Amino acid sequence: MKTSQNIFLIFSFLACLTGSFTPSRVEAKSSVPAKKLFGSQILPAALKPKVHGSYTRGCISGAKAVPLDGPNWQTMRLSRNRRWAHPDLVRILEDLSIKGSKKGWDGLLIGDMSQPRGGPMLTGHRSHQIGLDADIWFMPMPDKRMTYLERENTSAVSVLKKNTFYVDDKRWTQGHTNILYLAAKYREVERILVHPGVKKKLCDTVKGDRRWLHKIRPFWGHHYHFHLRIGCPEGSPGCKSQNATPKSSGCGKNLAWWFKTGLVPKKKARKTGKKKKKKKPRHLMLSDLPGSCEAILNAPSSSLANATHKIRSADFSAPKIDIPIFSALAVINSKPIESRKSALKSLIAGTEISQIPIPKKRPAH
Repeated sequence: MKTSQNIFLIFSFLACLTGSFTPSRVEAKSSVPAKKLFGSQILPAALKPKVHGSYTRGCISGAKAVPLDGPNWQTMRLSRNRRWAHPDLVRILEDLSIKGSKKGWDGLLIGDMSQPRGGPMLTGHRSHQIGLDADIWFMPMPDKRMTYLERENTSAVSVLKKNTFYVDDKRWTQGHTNILYLAAKYREVERILVHPGVKKKLCDTVKGDRRWLHKIRPFWGHHYHFHLRIGCPEGSPGCKSQNATPKSSGCGKNLAWWFKTGLVPKKKARKTGKKKKKKKPRHLMLSDLPGSCEAILNAPSSSLANATHKIRSADFSAPKIDIPIFSALAVINSKPIESRKSALKSLIAGTEISQIPIPKKRPAH
């Protein structure tokens, strides 16, 4: 990491300690990447819930935090401060956790959602920028409440057979199918990204009503969690929607493409003696985002109490968890959620979504 980057992160960390960090218009026009401006925010903008821009280029005001614990969920990797989303998504997750507990899924382990004000992240996801995305681990909640350190260090486990693209039947249960079915049945949910092997498993085993399968979209990675995405909510005219998913089940030629082409590692090119210069990644700047995102960065913050979703069950008492003061450095040093890196590069375990090769000719996801 370059010296200037270290200086900025240290500044952000110290500013977070004092609560004094508010990006100014001067900083907005500087060469600071947007991910550093948004990645240093601790709390959401005290504005009405509204989505601005697209899933990969936007921000959110009035975001709500999923409580650290609920009757049927626990949030993970707390150091990242990515348990924020549009209130509609938070309510869906709470409802899904209740329905899932009645259908063989003992509770949700909720991974990355969005940052308090959305925007590009310091690490990882290219999407998750407007509070409409959530990663749910392919592991049911354990029968105990995890400590802060356990939530930081516990690894998700891939549902694939080792060194293959196919689901391990010893790890896959009816509960896995049920939770995906329940998630897909929400009208607001537009698509759920899973590994192609998971999609194939569903195509091979789901009987009866298969209409919901069109929302289950194959994509690289996503073999240790599924990525749930809702559509643009009401009251957000600046939200840019995706194309609708095809109405077909997606179990035919498009799925076969992944196993014949999409997941197959590319052959290494012969060395010519000349080393190609690596292109420096172009980071999104604030100017690349909707103009309203600057105002969201500069807006006053909500209090954590007011910005946290109120749990539906009045009888549930959450355990106290001591969370260290937020640090941008902690985010950068955060552990990946998977238990191991696959020997097959195409599984993309632990790789930033922005680094995943996306061929031009591929089925829509």
